[in-house]
Amino acid sequence: MSQWKPTACVLCENNCGIEVKVSPNGRLIEKVRGDSAHPASKGYLCQKASQVGHYQNSTDRLLYPLKKTASGFIRISWETAISEIAQKLSHIKNVHGGETIFYYGGGGQGNHLPGEYASATLAALQAKFRTNSLAQEKTGEGWVSAQMFGAYVQRGDFENCEVGVFLGKNPWHSHGLQRARQTLREISKNPKRALVVFDPRLSETAELADYHMQIKPGTDAWALTALISIFIKENLINWEWVKEHTINSETILGHFQQFSISDLCETCGINSQIMTRLAKRLSTAKSIAWHEDLGVQMNRHSTLVSYLHRILWLITGSFGRLGTQYISNCIKPMLSGNPKISQCSPVLGAPIISGMVPCNLVAEEILSDHPARYRAMIVESANPAHSTADTKKFVEAMNRLDCTIVIDIAMTETAKHADYILPTTTQYEKAEATFFNFEFPENYFHLRHPVVNPADGSDVLDEGEIHARLVEQLNELPDEVGYINRELKEQGLENFSQIFDEAASKNPKINLYAPVILYRTLGKLLPNGMANAAALWKIANKVATRSPESLRRAGLNGESKNQGGELFYKFISNPHGLIFSKEEPSSSWNRLGVGNQKINFLIPELIDSLSSLKTLPADDSKNEYNFILSAGERRAYTANCVIRNKNWRKKDKDGLLKINDQDAEKLTLKKGSKVMVKTESGSAIISVEITNKIQSGHVSLPNGLGMDNKDEDGEISRSGVALNELTSSKHRDFFAGTPQHKFIPVKIIPVD
Repeated sequence: MSQWKPTACVLCENNCGIEVKVSPNGRLIEKVRGDSAHPASKGYLCQKASQVGHYQNSTDRLLYPLKKTASGFIRISWETAISEIAQKLSHIKNVHGGETIFYYGGGGQGNHLPGEYASATLAALQAKFRTNSLAQEKTGEGWVSAQMFGAYVQRGDFENCEVGVFLGKNPWHSHGLQRARQTLREISKNPKRALVVFDPRLSETAELADYHMQIKPGTDAWALTALISIFIKENLINWEWVKEHTINSETILGHFQQFSISDLCETCGINSQIMTRLAKRLSTAKSIAWHEDLGVQMNRHSTLVSYLHRILWLITGSFGRLGTQYISNCIKPMLSGNPKISQCSPVLGAPIISGMVPCNLVAEEILSDHPARYRAMIVESANPAHSTADTKKFVEAMNRLDCTIVIDIAMTETAKHADYILPTTTQYEKAEATFFNFEFPENYFHLRHPVVNPADGSDVLDEGEIHARLVEQLNELPDEVGYINRELKEQGLENFSQIFDEAASKNPKINLYAPVILYRTLGKLLPNGMANAAALWKIANKVATRSPESLRRAGLNGESKNQGGELFYKFISNPHGLIFSKEEPSSSWNRLGVGNQKINFLIPELIDSLSSLKTLPADDSKNEYNFILSAGERRAYTANCVIRNKNWRKKDKDGLLKINDQDAEKLTLKKGSKVMVKTESGSAIISVEITNKIQSGHVSLPNGLGMDNKDEDGEISRSGVALNELTSSKHRDFFAGTPQHKFIPVKIIPVD
């Protein structure tokens, strides 16, 4: 008999609570509905989440360990795989140093626990260089946040704001805030509220907006600079608030005197009177919530735009009050709030932000002749051969490495080029979680329980088990593991904290390898299928130490000597998720890390970048590549790449190229006509969708397509364009290294 079980969607950062109907054999997801008991999404469900069964029921599923040979991949045992991998990585460490072993990944939209367990393997190998998809998107924003606020992740309170501003963001499809469509409708229908959207395209969110700032592609920096300059010229700045709560404001705002507002507005394509009207509306709003996303974070001047964006928050007093920006009490911050850059990449000397090498430099570092280049790579829950710029270069780099290991559930584009493939359980076959928990003042956490079983005949392992075996094979698991297990047998689980702390006091390696030690000890005593959650115990204790009063207000015993342990067991026993933290409305001020609860305006590294905006951009229409491609548009049925089967998409299965109707007429294109999209790096042929919702000279392709998928008959086919076969890794932000996927010069050539 089929059963409904609570879990979460894995297709965007919201990870909305869902309930899935599991097949009678316990292996397939048959139907999906919203989970009304989820503390954040409260039953909300979009059309994408309803298709997650295609993820669990994938035809590309890996079922046992594989090793590449001259004749292709062969099946091997786990014992052979772990032994050979440990031997090869140990050799590389001994000959070239552990720092030449690179780690890419650590989890996707819904699975962040692999990164915890991988930290133990990396410690055993003395590896120190790593990256993941955040370095494709968020590191510039994270570094700016650390410089100004001393904390990462400031979010907007859109439920309570008077004005909501979205920059390079279409939450109608990409979400990013809970119950996104419901919230957007509420703002747009209320005459006392307003919705502002900066987007070159007339997106679904822009159609609801009171102010659609339809800027030219890639001109966000000029638009925001114009808006700030108007605030200064019209004396609209909330100076009383700025002087009370910030430092270095006059120094930075003085730099905006160098600009011509009319030139800035002409560059971005917005009439200066319209921009002034927006400035006056923002200046009179009692509260403004702001949100930037990949439309600007993977575009020209990415890091500078994050800076300008925050300057706008501050001159409007948009922080630390109801309806403005806040800093939530995250379970585990995904990026560091430390403003210092203490490490650079070994070959190119690029700044490493929050411990992550820029993704688009990894291949270049491998392909160099530098003695410190990376020699081996572990890729986990990531697909960089598909997701990083310049696919051909990344594949070439993989082939140059001495050893590559992919840990994943599917035969991805990256896995095809690996030496070893280690198959894992899916996000629905084990305990899993996400650290994208940004709600305020009440924040939640959702530890999902396993809801389905692996397929018959499969030989897959949780990431906790894989990394525990690797650390053991590397002879790095401390002997105290046996002591912990013996004491647990005698004293019981209720004394685990004391037992673990006593072991750690005897051997500092206990904390170094804590995730896999927890898996081998605590994990054995957890309910069936929950062992992979063991790594959360350490995290729960850190949260309890950091925020005891917030936990107490959420119902955890503030007097308890083991509040962290209590929090952990709350996670384990609430399959729908729970509110773990309740903050005071003013608590964001207490989370500032820049000193004296003041926000810092000054980032010296970005002053020259700001001044460069006086030089107006060239007219791209006169170049050979005279269209600008926005690669990675979010559409009704596109998401991340964990769903590989094209059948999940109910519309636009091949991901049509959107082109302006006037441009289509000039090129004599009709609906469905095929064109070649050509860049300096590659080309692709795709059919077109003709629309007046995109500007002349601007074209777009969706994210999440271009993967080779095995259908039910075993045939391999591809739908849509693999975007990074068109991109170049050299087109990246000057500081953070994030790619310019939303601003790719292309040539459009009719082919029929």
